[in-house]
Amino acid sequence: MRSFLYILSALAVIGLAFWAYRENYETKAAQDRAERLERQISYQRERLRILRAEWAYLNRPDRLRELAEINFDRLGLVPLQSHQFGRIEQVAYPPTGIDALDIDFDASVEVSSTGDEP
Repeated sequence: MRSFLYILSALAVIGLAFWAYRENYETKAAQDRAERLERQISYQRERLRILRAEWAYLNRPDRLRELAEINFDRLGLVPLQSHQFGRIEQVAYPPTGIDALDIDFDASVEVSSTGDEP
């Protein structure tokens, strides 16, 4: 009986050692994946900073003004004038409330089933 317990204990130790060995390598693999993702995030953040800087450089007011002047004949861009703006009274707002809905129930079709079918 005692030798059976020794064998069982040895098998348990071997099984736990195998489990610990496997968990160790899975943990290292997960850490490697996390580090790789962090490097990708860092790269993408740096790329985003560069793109924002380029966008700010390309949208300088003096550059845009110069481009508008160069392409005036083709684009026909002119500065906004005060008479081009509308008044708030000219805005057509949608009707509000249930009374504002114009629904015709005379042409409706019954689709419910009451169980009185022939």
